[in-house]
Amino acid sequence: MELNRSIRNILALRGISAAEDVAEYFCEKPQRTYDPLLMKGMEEGVEQILAAISTGEKICVYGDYDADGVTSVALLTDVLREMGAEVIYYIPSRFDEGYGLNSAALDKIKATGCGLVVTVDCGCTSVAEVEHAQEIGLDILITDHHELKAEIPDCVVIDPKQPDCPYPCKVLAGVGVAFKLAQALVYAAGLPKQVLTRNLDLVGIGTIGDIVPLIDENRTLAKYGLRAINVTNRPGLKALIRGIGLVPGEINSQNVSFAIVPHINAAGRMGDAALAARLMKTTESVKAAELTEKLKHCNPDRKMVQKSIYEACVSQVTDEMKAGGFLLIRLQEAHEGVIGIACGKLKETYRLPSFIVTRTEDGKWKGTGRSVDGVDIFAILSRAEQIFLRFGGHAAACGFTIEEENLPLLETALRVGMRELGTAVDRGWAQAELVLPDEDVSLEFCDQQKLMEPFGKGNEMPSVGIRVQACDLLRMGSEKQYLRFGSRLQDGRVLKTVAFRNADEIEAEITRASGGEVLVIGNLEEQEWKGTTYLQMNAKAVRPNMPDSAKAENR
Repeated sequence: MELNRSIRNILALRGISAAEDVAEYFCEKPQRTYDPLLMKGMEEGVEQILAAISTGEKICVYGDYDADGVTSVALLTDVLREMGAEVIYYIPSRFDEGYGLNSAALDKIKATGCGLVVTVDCGCTSVAEVEHAQEIGLDILITDHHELKAEIPDCVVIDPKQPDCPYPCKVLAGVGVAFKLAQALVYAAGLPKQVLTRNLDLVGIGTIGDIVPLIDENRTLAKYGLRAINVTNRPGLKALIRGIGLVPGEINSQNVSFAIVPHINAAGRMGDAALAARLMKTTESVKAAELTEKLKHCNPDRKMVQKSIYEACVSQVTDEMKAGGFLLIRLQEAHEGVIGIACGKLKETYRLPSFIVTRTEDGKWKGTGRSVDGVDIFAILSRAEQIFLRFGGHAAACGFTIEEENLPLLETALRVGMRELGTAVDRGWAQAELVLPDEDVSLEFCDQQKLMEPFGKGNEMPSVGIRVQACDLLRMGSEKQYLRFGSRLQDGRVLKTVAFRNADEIEAEITRASGGEVLVIGNLEEQEWKGTTYLQMNAKAVRPNMPDSAKAENR
């Protein structure tokens, strides 16, 4: 395939220029994957599971309540049952138990007769809980992908982020680590490969949904996962796809991120994540339809509550707060299942690391944080870990519990951390990877851009700049919150352009520009309406039409 010049330049800017790397990137059947036994703890973990199965020991798969955790639970329980294990699963309540292992849950699991608990997408910081499990006679095997602390639980831990783990891909999602364990188990037990391939749809959902970088092995898993989603025979997923209006065979990574995953997450946010797990595991079409309807009701409720929390946060934001380089919002009460999404929207709106803390029933404060590129909030807060009762997460997101008296210390820790970073922080302002010449503002560019899928963190849809004269500005939406305008190219074509975010800023910049001449930055996409295909620019920002307005010119 002869690559479009601009596509080739975008790949080069992303570090993909060697012929073999380009070939792997576009390959329909990518090969970039690694031996699961390279992961520290994998051999011991496989032996632990095989020993439990051989002695008839009941196994519990213990997962998180988000899409990554739910898909991990469904995947591993399927593989263990195929191996002949007696297996149950446990997903804690976000509201009553919180994230990760907890001692009360382990007591309940022990009471069912389980002898081994295998965690997925959680557990790597649960030192005290593992000690409790051992005291009551439960064996623990941890599989996780989160950042570890200095003290690691005293059991077998499978997590590629362990400092001395030689596994090449350090950025797997929780379901990715669970899949590598499943691979090792299938090989050890001599099971057919089909046991793995039938679960690739779950791997795709969890990998894309957890917003891990879609590079290296994750890109391989996401590609095969998307293909599996589009042809899935899983009754629950088929029912969900139909129920939310997606078309099998046409599902892309954006559909997964913004349709499938939010519905799965809504179960854990608004009630019980086990609802989503049951949907992913059911083999009955009638049951799948019933569970899908229940899941669909969760998402509108989530959106309504999210809007209320977000607006309450915005009402507290001041110029003085923004000047500190981060937002720390206190809410006396808020729906615990939704504050994380509201926090993410707050971060996107103000382009600052954002934190929301809410009072719990016992008088403590529970917090969640979301960060922008360039600010590792896990590293910043880890330096003040002694102020938290519980703390965990990664560079882009964290969660914690803290005493009220320590809230000022939290603010100080954030202030110091942001001050040390200084001005070298990407606040999330839109930038163009390169400026497209008029001849590459074309359907050919869009066709080749589609081959760069799946898009996501680390492999975003190309952000391009186009030099235009903006014209015919028109406000859209029930509250006139969106903007539509024409972008006249130098060759005379007028490109339809829409701004669904930052509309006020974009309109103001166009108005200030001489003759409306600006650099529009955003995503160039192919649209179809009533059989007619046309180009549309989804604008994220506009800049003065100057040569240094973008990161790179297309030469």
